[in-house]
Parts: sequence; structure tokens; C-alpha cells
Amino acid sequence: MDGQDRIRGCLLGGAIGDALGAPIEFQSLREIRKHHGPDGITGYVADWRGKTGLITDDTQMTLFTVEGLVRADHVSGSWNTGAGGAPVVQAVREAYLRWLDTQGHHAPPPADLSHRTGRLREEGWLYSRRAPGNACLSGLHRPFPGPSPLGEPGPVNSNSKGCGTVMRSAPFGLAGWSKPTGSDPRAAFEMAAACAQITHGHPTGYLAAGAFAAIIAYLMAGETLEPAVHHAMELLAGYPAHEETTAALRAALELGGPPSPERVESLGGAWVAEEALAIGVYCALAETSVERALLVSVNHSGDSDSTGSVCGNLLGTLHGAAALPPAWLRPLEGRDTIERLVAELA
Repeated sequence: MDGQDRIRGCLLGGAIGDALGAPIEFQSLREIRKHHGPDGITGYVADWRGKTGLITDDTQMTLFTVEGLVRADHVSGSWNTGAGGAPVVQAVREAYLRWLDTQGHHAPPPADLSHRTGRLREEGWLYSRRAPGNACLSGLHRPFPGPSPLGEPGPVNSNSKGCGTVMRSAPFGLAGWSKPTGSDPRAAFEMAAACAQITHGHPTGYLAAGAFAAIIAYLMAGETLEPAVHHAMELLAGYPAHEETTAALRAALELGGPPSPERVESLGGAWVAEEALAIGVYCALAETSVERALLVSVNHSGDSDSTGSVCGNLLGTLHGAAALPPAWLRPLEGRDTIERLVAELA
């Protein structure tokens, strides 16, 4: 399996998980079973619009992350978080400001600001508000002087550790795979954590994003999932304030028994970053079938679209796009855009 297929699997898998979980994101497990039967949903179900296969802000922001990384690579050619990292953070923040436009406008606004450039912002289907996170919105309205040293509170929303950091951070683990040095999990970790601080300043919020990106980078390098998680935890342990994220990942690895919604919920509700990451990891590890793993990752009372997205990113990177269920891939919103961005990132 080549790197481009893993990238394609990651981005499409995350979007599928997002679209599966979106219609039941704010429903309790009891409500899910009442409306869809004891097994919960078994595929796409209609949302309040009566439509299926629609993505949320999770995939929207992931796509803008990709665009920011592609532009940053053209500018700096570097994924380091030192002197070469500043253009990456700036390019990603500008991409998120373009995403912010999609949440406040019905169509692309005039190109009257420096960040309002590029092809992705011209795609009308993205101009749809899909329950965006409050910290993502408020954070982008504030100045960003640059990230704090990892382990210290960030300059924006310093008390926020919502899962809006994790759900958009898989692309950091995909970037740079084709460079002569190959995949660099530490660079992926640090860049994801730095860019997560654009909106979320709680160390757990941004370190969980870093750990997720590192796991993706290890998968890109050909590791299987459990060793990738262990290696990411070893990286994570080197940064102050890692304890909450480490504990959440350890709980995911140690949770035994056949997968069930009740076991998923024992890891939390996934509204915060470390819980979303832990649930995504647990579901990807607990099931051998991609389809069953994705269904387990969304059939619970918590943030179903974010856990589905994280699980889909992991499984898509691990197995490639061919492992994704065709019945969920065909009607997926934005598939053509995702395919284009795969080619640009690769």
C-alpha cells in the first residue's frame, strides 16, 4: 500500500465516520436505540434536513487543515516547529479563517482580506453551518500571537480542551510522508499541538491533538495500530501536562471485553479532546471489521461524529481506502473535493 492510498483512506474514512455520527450526535444511547433499534444505527440515517451522508465541521476543518498544510509546504518546505514552523502555523490559521467564513456567510465573501484566497473557499457546498464548536469559533475571532511552549497554557481559550482540536488534526500526521526523511511523528505531534493552540489553549486539548497526529504518522510509516499508539504515548510522555491524555489512551488500550456502547461510554462522552481520541482508538482496536468499528464508534451518548471521524481517520490510514465500505463512500458529501485534496497533499 502506498502513501497516497493511506492519505486517501484517512481523509475519506474520517468523513464517513463523521457523516455516520452526525445525525445522532446529540442523542443519548437510549434515544438512539428507541429510534433505530437495539443495535443503534447500522448505516447512514437521515438528519433533521432529511438528508444522509452529510459531513460536519469536523470534516470541514480537516479539509481546511489540509489546504493550510499544502500552502505552508509551498512557502517553507518545512514541518519543523522551530524557525520553519511559523509559516505553517500562520498558513493553517489563515485556512481556519477561511473555514470561519463558511460558518458566517451563505456564499464566498468578497476577496477583501488577505486570507480570502484559493479554491477551497470557492466551493459553495462548504457554506453550511454544521454545529461548529464554540471554542473554534471564538478562538478564531481573537488575535493569535503564536503558540506557547508545549505543556503551558496557550494564548487563546486557555481553559478549553474541547475535541475540536483532535477532530481536525489527522492531516498533520499525513504531511511530509513523501519527503526524503520520511514520516516524522515528533514533527507531526508538535505541529498539530502548535496549531491546535490557535483555538484551544488547555494543554490537554492540544497535546491530545499532537498525540493523534503522531499515531497517524506512525501508521503512515507502516506500523500497526497498537504499536503506533504505544509509540505516540512515549512521545507524549516527554511533554509537561501530558497526564490526562496519557491516562485516557491507557484506558482505551486496557479496556477489555467485546466492544459495546456501554464500554465506549466508560471512556467518557468525547466532548473533550482526550476522550474523543481514546474512544476513536478503542473502537479502531476493538473490532477487526472496519464497518463494525465505525458503527461502534458512533452508537453512544457522546460526541458521535467526532469519535466516528477519529476512528475513520485511524482505520483509513491503517488499511487504505479500499477497506472503506463502498455503500458509505458513494453518497458521501464532498467526496470529489476530498479526492482533489488527497492529490494535492500527496
